[in-house]
Amino acid sequence: MPKKATTVDAYLATLPEDRVELVGTLFATIRKNLDPKFEEGVQYNMPAFYLPHSEYPAGYHCDPKQPLPFASVASTKGGASIYLFGVYCDEIARDRLATEWKATGNRLDMGKSCIRVKKLEHVPLDVLGKTVKRITAAKFVKAYEKSVQAAGAKSAKKAAKKPAKRSTKKST
Repeated sequence: MPKKATTVDAYLATLPEDRVELVGTLFATIRKNLDPKFEEGVQYNMPAFYLPHSEYPAGYHCDPKQPLPFASVASTKGGASIYLFGVYCDEIARDRLATEWKATGNRLDMGKSCIRVKKLEHVPLDVLGKTVKRITAAKFVKAYEKSVQAAGAKSAKKAAKKPAKRSTKKST
């Protein structure tokens, strides 16, 4: 098994030439438009930007030892994926991104926060940049905490509706 990259440059060095340009340009676009409170590195085995513990001590709720993820870019079999957790937590930002992307005439292949791209020329870099620029660290934390709270309330509500399991043991 190949050694996992621990820096963005090391990650890019493992990619085929065509992917270096694609992933590198996407990552550079995010970097250029990012609130300076975010840091860059490798998180979850891909180049990433995150809010460090010095800015958000609680860390990521799924793994508090991890800084709070914000955005990452990964090479995939068919191109690259752009993961925008900042957009995942903010429905208005997600809708605005989709509207602006589609208005450029480029096809948008997006889940709730993952944008799949095949070629750099299909990515409106200005839209990506503006989206990232609009989500400051403070706005991101507010949206993140709201989404975590909402998810917790939804889970509690679901658990309350679920009937208790009955014992399958027969009494004698």
